[in-house]
Amino acid sequence: ELAGACQQLMADTEGEITEQTVTKYYGGRVETNAFAVADAAIAGRHGEALGLLRHALDTGADPVPMVAAFAMKLRTMAKVGGTRGSGGQVASQLGLAPWQVDRARRDLQGWEEAGLGRAILAAAECDAQVKGAGRDPVFALETLLRVVATRGELH
Repeated sequence: ELAGACQQLMADTEGEITEQTVTKYYGGRVETNAFAVADAAIAGRHGEALGLLRHALDTGADPVPMVAAFAMKLRTMAKVGGTRGSGGQVASQLGLAPWQVDRARRDLQGWEEAGLGRAILAAAECDAQVKGAGRDPVFALETLLRVVATRGELH
């Protein structure tokens, strides 16, 4: 990808390629991954999450790992949700790293148990949809994102 970008810059630019030249062609590019999308949605930032999702898909991200990132984070939240004790104690009980417990506890802020359950069910449905049970994996991902960003609330 880097080599392709360099070749494109050389083809489109006359003379010296400067920092300003690179910024002109690549300054607005957003790098993202499945976890950034899931993090934004879990935090309730629907617009940001949707923008990141669309950008990720437009730049070649596969829907299956996107759903897996959501599912992993939601599962961890569910595991940690009913626990008591320090991050280290809970981590050893659940087979997680202490930072995962701390992160899941932060992520759970504003979530209710029923909403988390609905989000987990939505992730399972989306997983099936992107693996062939549905015709539009992008729609399935956007639906999952909406459910998660609204913290599983019924509308």
